Amino acid sequence: MSDESAASKPSKPPVVVKKYANRRLYNTESSSYVTLDDLAQMVRQGRDFVVYDAKSGDDITRGVLTQIIVEEEAKGSHLLPESFLRQLIGFYGDSLQGVVPRYLEMTMQGFARQQEEMRRGVQEAFRPFTLEEISSRNIAMMERAMNLFSPFPGRSEIEALKAENAKLKEELGKLKAKV
Repeated sequence: MSDESAASKPSKPPVVVKKYANRRLYNTESSSYVTLDDLAQMVRQGRDFVVYDAKSGDDITRGVLTQIIVEEEAKGSHLLPESFLRQLIGFYGDSLQGVVPRYLEMTMQGFARQQEEMRRGVQEAFRPFTLEEISSRNIAMMERAMNLFSPFPGRSEIEALKAENAKLKEELGKLKAKV
């Protein structure tokens, strides 16, 4: 979801999810147990959540999000190429480790903006046209095609040439009258 669309919608507070020792996840908003798949769906819908360890109160959202990615990859949804994963692992403990998260975040935001623009462009390209719009576009296209393939100038061009010829004759007549 892009920054602009997120800024324009009134933001709901994040859903609080508690993770218990038995590994069950409890959605405090709906008062029900949820799965990692449910949390993944919330992410896709743009709904924010935080996950707290029920016993310690620690924020474990990052670990749960990572677990969702691992499960998606295990299901065969290979979004992350091996080379990327190897490079990412290589940055742990590196002097650039602090720069990587912000760089990745900015890159993903840019990608999401481009994806949204592309989605809007495709929707606009395939939006239904009125019969009048289709007819006028077809007529204009046929006129352009006829002008491209016609060995003779179109009627409007002939009329323009006739008018220019008449104007030149008139000017010539005036010049002759002065002489």
